[in-house]
Amino acid sequence: MNTKTPYYAVIFTSTRTEGDKGYAQMAQQMEDLAKRQPGYLDFESAREEVGITISYWESLEAIANWKANTDHLFAQQKGIKDWYSWYKVRICLVEREYDFER
Repeated sequence: MNTKTPYYAVIFTSTRTEGDKGYAQMAQQMEDLAKRQPGYLDFESAREEVGITISYWESLEAIANWKANTDHLFAQQKGIKDWYSWYKVRICLVEREYDFER
């Protein structure tokens, strides 16, 4: 991702309950839906014992609109009911970035 700063990162860390229960399909649907939202920039995700998903956005307004998206709200409720034993959301302002690539 090579984005003009500043921008925002939403960091979602979680622990899962046992079994898939439709999680993988919904996670893909939410990633695809987020990519179509105004203000969306990028997405990264990793999962071992703790899952970490980071989505990047142009503004706080774009983040609020994504949080209020009807399909996303449904997925959030399913997550609380079926998929997560714990989660935390952090919203951060990214003021600078750099990377290395071989």
